[in-house]
Amino acid sequence: MADEKILRAVYETLESRRDTPSDSYTSKLMQDSDKKAEDKILEKIAEEAGEVILAAKNNENLVYESVDLMFFTLLNCVYKGISIDELFEEFERRHK
Repeated sequence: MADEKILRAVYETLESRRDTPSDSYTSKLMQDSDKKAEDKILEKIAEEAGEVILAAKNNENLVYESVDLMFFTLLNCVYKGISIDELFEEFERRHK
């Protein structure tokens, strides 16, 4: 899969895990009480952002850590009910 397709596939998997809870880490994260789920997701974003900073400073694992940060950012968007198309439209608007 390339470009947009892989992002869509990941997003759809996260939406499925939100809408049809399974025994997965992300599904369990989103199924906690509203406040607890949101806090856990935001904590993961903060943790991953710190790891991206350290990876960049140390010139190691930057791709891996960046994908982790993007993944949890996407998870937050799914949790908040934002569609993948809204994200793509905003990227398109900013690209012009």
